Amino acid sequence: MKQKANVHIIATGGTIAGRADSAAATVGYKAGELTVGQLIASVPGLDKLAKLSGEQLCNIDSKDMKEAIWLQLAERVEEAAERKDVDGIVITHGTDTLEETAYFLQLTVKTDKPVVLTGAMRPATAISADGPMNIWQAVQVAADVSAKGRGVLVVMNGQINAAETVTKVNVNALEAFRSPGGGPAGVIVDGKVFWNECGAVC
Repeated sequence: MKQKANVHIIATGGTIAGRADSAAATVGYKAGELTVGQLIASVPGLDKLAKLSGEQLCNIDSKDMKEAIWLQLAERVEEAAERKDVDGIVITHGTDTLEETAYFLQLTVKTDKPVVLTGAMRPATAISADGPMNIWQAVQVAADVSAKGRGVLVVMNGQINAAETVTKVNVNALEAFRSPGGGPAGVIVDGKVFWNECGAVC
């Protein structure tokens, strides 16, 4: 039996950890309400995908992200990456500043281990919350040996985008992040990771 990878999850808040009074609410909610433990528990079978550990760095709306938190996050990612019992790192994050955080980590964190950011466009309490699948796919990419050495990645809505090229293109749609010009670095389809190695996803 193939040994499961060890993935460390660092939670920072955002819509993915948001809570609303109504299950139909996708805009009127409070970000940064769920803990890292609650996020992990919200994804059925996630522990079968990888051996998980987690920590709560902060629990904020990402529009309130500050340089001091970026520095703390980079330090924690570096420390986690140096651990022999960590194969990949996932960061749950709000989408307002997700691309900025990804690029900052790309510039500051020195590791060939997968570092994957993910978020959500709908709060955790929404009927059709996208957070659980995004967490699943982010962990899947972080646990995949083929993601090693590819730099900091953003995984959302079945797409894998590189930190250098990703940008938020929509404030409401689930497919909110794209890499204009070159397209995604890869995709996740039916539980399999495919990389864009030849000008097209293959």
